[in-house]
Amino acid sequence: MSGIVVFGAAGNSGSRVVAEAAARGHEVTAVARDTVRLGLLPDGVRAVAADVTDPVAVAALAKGADALVLTVGGPDAQLYTDAVAAVAAAVRTLGQAGRPRILHMGGGASLLNEDGVRFYDAPGFPEEFRPYAIGQIQALDAYLALGDDGTWTYLSPPPVHFAPGERTGCYRTGLDHPVTGDDGQARVSYEDYAVALVDEIDKPQHLNRRFTVGY
Repeated sequence: MSGIVVFGAAGNSGSRVVAEAAARGHEVTAVARDTVRLGLLPDGVRAVAADVTDPVAVAALAKGADALVLTVGGPDAQLYTDAVAAVAAAVRTLGQAGRPRILHMGGGASLLNEDGVRFYDAPGFPEEFRPYAIGQIQALDAYLALGDDGTWTYLSPPPVHFAPGERTGCYRTGLDHPVTGDDGQARVSYEDYAVALVDEIDKPQHLNRRFTVGY
């Protein structure tokens, strides 16, 4: 059993990560700026109001935890790098033996297409998604620059087809290219994304790097 703190727990992905981790018997803390937004939580899950960009608040939650999960997002690109900076700073305050892993719900725009070009840089990338995408790209860059200051994993969903759906418990993994099906499209549900993320907590396979999932 691990102690898992989920920031952004009121969101589509965060709420599913909370549910998946709790169903496996982990000690889960669901964090949101306003706990009212968390709604009805699974039995045993603790609700906490905190800001992921506040290093002091994050440090208090990180103490004794095994994993910090960031499932935060929004159109403010600065939010992503501020969150990474706060969590990295909080982890640095703990001894090497007591540092929790960081797992970040990343973006798909930094994945590479068949030509080796980031989806963000490819022609036709939707302008309305650019603030979200650049924030997540900068977050990945920030993790890559951490060096020995923390142990992290950045999990990218597919660049397009990522939505609520069925929990099948099945998925395939890749690294910097989307995992595509027979139709050439990359897809995964929020539910199976949560399965993959909690699997990575239970059995680490991608330390200090990014990976992606799809069917």
